[in-house]
Amino acid sequence: MIASGLWRWTGFHPEWKEDVGSVYYAASQAVVLIDPIVPREAEERFWTALDRDVERAGVPVHVLVSVHWHTRGARAIVKRYGARLGAPSRARAAVARRAGKVTDPFRPGDELPGGVEAFATARFNEVVFWLPAHTALVPGDVLLGDGRGGIRLCPASWLPQGVGQGKLRESLRPLLDLPVERVLLSHGTPVLADAWRALARALA
Repeated sequence: MIASGLWRWTGFHPEWKEDVGSVYYAASQAVVLIDPIVPREAEERFWTALDRDVERAGVPVHVLVSVHWHTRGARAIVKRYGARLGAPSRARAAVARRAGKVTDPFRPGDELPGGVEAFATARFNEVVFWLPAHTALVPGDVLLGDGRGGIRLCPASWLPQGVGQGKLRESLRPLLDLPVERVLLSHGTPVLADAWRALARALA
């Protein structure tokens, strides 16, 4: 548990061959699951815990996907809880192919469940989520752990043609205007202390 109503869990990703992170956020009017993975190595325990938490919350479930590569367990979760599926509008078709109908396509700046906000990135079909209630950023692939407890940019090879790390940095600099206290990385160790400084170093 990161904070009351905010959880990060990991599961082994068969393509990455490593654990990846997902986020559970319980707001007053919604349960929001960001880039959720169903850990095959502990599937029964995962479903038991999530069933309990969803029942306790008693509010609609929403799945938010930061980038189409992160559909992961979205289809199974949508089916199990009758959840809504939100994804960046530019990634709508790609997410739908992997996870089923995108019921709630959105653009950066749109109002999202639980007060979550989405920020644009230079990777045109990917967003970074901001959870104001927990002063937490939840990136997909554009920000990664650096292996030393900090943050680094994704490799240039992951970016669209003509978009280098300079443009990626520029696109992410609005995040520095936020009072970031936590960065809940999908790939790497979450940054829970001096997170704004870690982010600033990555974007310098």
